[in-house]
Amino acid sequence: MRAAPLAFAAWFAAFSAGCAHAPGYPPDPIPRPTAVSDFASLYNKNCAACHGPNGQNGPAIDLANPEYQALIDDATLRKWISSGMPGTEMSAFAESKGGTLTSAQVDALIKGMRQQWSHPNIFAATPPTYAQSQPGDPAHGHDVYSSRCASCHQSPQQDITSPNYLALVTDQALRSIVIAGRPDIGQPDWLHDSPTGKLTTPLSGQEVDDLVAYLAGFRNSAPQIAANTAGKK
Repeated sequence: MRAAPLAFAAWFAAFSAGCAHAPGYPPDPIPRPTAVSDFASLYNKNCAACHGPNGQNGPAIDLANPEYQALIDDATLRKWISSGMPGTEMSAFAESKGGTLTSAQVDALIKGMRQQWSHPNIFAATPPTYAQSQPGDPAHGHDVYSSRCASCHQSPQQDITSPNYLALVTDQALRSIVIAGRPDIGQPDWLHDSPTGKLTTPLSGQEVDDLVAYLAGFRNSAPQIAANTAGKK
């Protein structure tokens, strides 16, 4: 009679251990979202859908572009991740802004990007600044676009003057792409010629300012008509 309680205890222990690994039952406790700290997990969950697997080939700018990583500083990256980018689909991810990421997780994302995708001395020449410091001239930007951009942006799929496309990107995003390029889709940077892939006369900071001002005008037809007219004089 004494063996029965022992047998029952052994059976219950085995049954409990089996249930712990039954289908649908996690074998280990699931970590709280705020406890996740590795870059791959954070990036795949929060960034990959828009910026692409491994930072490339997404609808948004390719974060794996070392030129973009060299162009933007930590403080600006932190601002966009934490607070979002107004005028785009980039929403705020910081807990303090209604998102889900802690300050430490935002820092982990920035550190991971730098470790995996940045390269020292990537630029062959000093690029224009990340942020625009003065208003651009859309009339001159029209001339820059005609000579440097139009030959590759003629098809509907590559029409960067489309108001539908421009409604999804800010002037800063346009500027970043003009300067750093998008190598994942064949878009050259400010220093290279797309048809040949060779070094060409680099765009000056003023030309970048003017080009962005010209493109931005397509969001508002009246200024753009005026710019096109002025550019033909």
